[in-house]
Amino acid sequence: MNALVFLYKHVLRDPLDKTIDAERASKRINLPVVLTREETSRIIALMTGVHQLVVKLLYGSGLRIIECLRLRVHDIDFGMKAITVRNGKGSKDRVTAFTATLVEPLKK
Repeated sequence: MNALVFLYKHVLRDPLDKTIDAERASKRINLPVVLTREETSRIIALMTGVHQLVVKLLYGSGLRIIECLRLRVHDIDFGMKAITVRNGKGSKDRVTAFTATLVEPLKK
């Protein structure tokens, strides 16, 4: 509708005589597709090495991909099982936890 109003006002330079009484389309709510725990476990089991570790961090700690890629050794606190995410979404720092099963793979 806005395109038609723009066309008449700015391109044709012929203002509309009547108002446009149009209804806006209702917004459709899209629900995200979420994998079940079994599906997630099967996918992670198919991976090995660094790829598996990265996916476990993403899934278990709630890290975003860029946050995981920027992760440095001194950002990991093994005693508290916490990861400091620096310059995350919104350029904010935050602390998130990771599971005890990731301690040994992260130390390697």
